[in-house]
This record gives sequence, C-alpha cells and structure tokens, in this order.
Amino acid sequence: MFKAIVLTRNDDGTTRAELTELDDSALPQRDVTVDVAWSTLNYKDALAITGRGAIARSWPMVPGIDLAGTVSASRSPDWRPGDEVVVTGWGLGENHWGGLAQKARLDPGWLLRIPPPFGPRSAMAIATAGVTAALCVMALQRHGLRPGDGEVLVTGAAGGVGSIAIALLAGLGYRAVASTGRPQEEAYLRGLGASRIVDRGALAAPGKPLQKETWAGVVDTVGSHTLANACAQTRLHGAVAACGLAQGADLPATVMPFILRGVTLVGINSVHVPNAEREQAWALLARHVDADRLDAMTVEIGLSEAIDYAPRVIDGKVRGRTVVDVQR
Repeated sequence: MFKAIVLTRNDDGTTRAELTELDDSALPQRDVTVDVAWSTLNYKDALAITGRGAIARSWPMVPGIDLAGTVSASRSPDWRPGDEVVVTGWGLGENHWGGLAQKARLDPGWLLRIPPPFGPRSAMAIATAGVTAALCVMALQRHGLRPGDGEVLVTGAAGGVGSIAIALLAGLGYRAVASTGRPQEEAYLRGLGASRIVDRGALAAPGKPLQKETWAGVVDTVGSHTLANACAQTRLHGAVAACGLAQGADLPATVMPFILRGVTLVGINSVHVPNAEREQAWALLARHVDADRLDAMTVEIGLSEAIDYAPRVIDGKVRGRTVVDVQR
C-alpha cells in the first residue's frame, strides 16, 4: 500500500482531489517501479489539483510532473533496484500517473540518474522548472548571447522558472534583470543574482510595436502582452526564449520586431525534450547554480499539505520552488 493524491472528475465536470491509500496493483503496467522520495508542486500541478486548468487528460490521475526516488523493481536492463533517479515531464500528471505519490511505475526511457552534486531533494528543487530555465538559457547561448552583451530580462522572476533562470544567468556571468509584480521580493531576487528589478506593470499592458532597444536577451515565463513588449524592447538581432503563459496564451504582437530588428523568438517545451538535451541542461545547472541560492528559493511541504497549498501557487502567493516530501 502507498499514499497518493488522486484526481477524479465529478458528474458535473469538476475535479476532486483526495489524498488516499492505494494498493500496488493500482499502478500502471510499466517496466520500472520507483519508491518516490520527493516531488514538487508546480503551477501546472496546482492547476490540476484545483481543477482551474485542463491539465489531466485521463481519469483517475495522480498529479505531479516531477519525481525523484529510488528504483525498487525493474524489467529494464538499463535500471536496477537501488538506482537513484529523477523524472521530469514526459506527460507525468497529465497523460500518465505522476509524482505526488509514494510510488510510481514508469517507462524506462523517462528516467535519468540524479546528476551530482544533486540528491533527491535538491533534484526536485531543480526539476521541471530548472530544466526549463536551463533550456531557455541554452537557446539564448546557441543564438550567440554572451556575458557582457547586455542585460537579459527574466519575466515572472519570483516564480519557479524565473528564480532559477535568474540564479543560472547570474552564475554564468550575465546581467540578469528581474521583472516581478511583487516589489516585496526585491531582496530575494537580488540575493539570487538579479542586477536590478523592473515592475511587471511596465510590461503587462498593451504597448507599441517597437520600443526602446533594451534587452540583449529575454527569458519569458508570462506570455501575452508581457511577451509582446519584451520582443518590442529586444535589441537588434537579440533573442527571446518563451516558455510560459502565466498572463495568457495570446500573443498580441506585430511582426515588426522580427523583420525590422531581426529578433528571434524561440519556443521552449521541456516536456518531451530528448534525454541528451536534458542531461546538458542538468550539467549546466550543476555547474552554475549556487547551492545556497537554490536553498534560498526552496520551500518544503508534505504530501498531506499539497492539496491545500495548491491555490496559493496559482494566486502568486508562493515564490521560488516548492518541494514535496511524499513521506509526510
């Protein structure tokens, strides 16, 4: 028997989330069984748990897009009992049972060995948010962005992806600028390495198609008018990596930044990225995200607290990363 958060759909179409106990026979028929030690509570997880977003694709569903733990049984030659593994994305918590449980049964191709210096807990402080942030930074680097080229804007900077992006950019020597609607988090963001803070209100409203050239690069977690303004403010031949839609899924922009300034807009999807690229992202994070900065952005809760905690994530009352101890 093991504990898990299980989502079900009521007759009226609403979602019910319940912490319950399941028999091992309830697990999906896959090749690798993992004793989960830690998971996370991301924005997507919070949408699934509260039913505020159409995240779960089948029912019942165990939410949780991330997990870290130890292999307990395997029919795959690639994995043996005792291996410490991390899984992010691959449709966990959406199409496949996810990490907010004490056990998971998984496809062997989804697993990665936890890379040093991370352990199961710190791997979950990184998890999807960190991999996404790293993929954004890697995209900007491939475009040619180098430290010293100018300021790099990070929108939604107090969130999970934004916090790690600030810390990673700072660790790499870039001048990271944090955009946030939470002025009370200025000390927190500067502690992560932000060189200065800008109010998100300056980006969140409709703006001109072309604006003053300001950013050498952008990591955008917000979408909508914020992304449109970020593109309009990006310098000649700069790049914008877009990975989120906290403000909205629309893009009320024109082609002018792209055809008059040669701005490149790069979309980032961390869910189905190949493992070779995931390993590159983890290696970049291992080298350049300071352990103290990672600790500063991490809050720990128990599995029994996750359902009640989820609305706070959606309402922007949580900063940084939330790791979940599934044993309590």
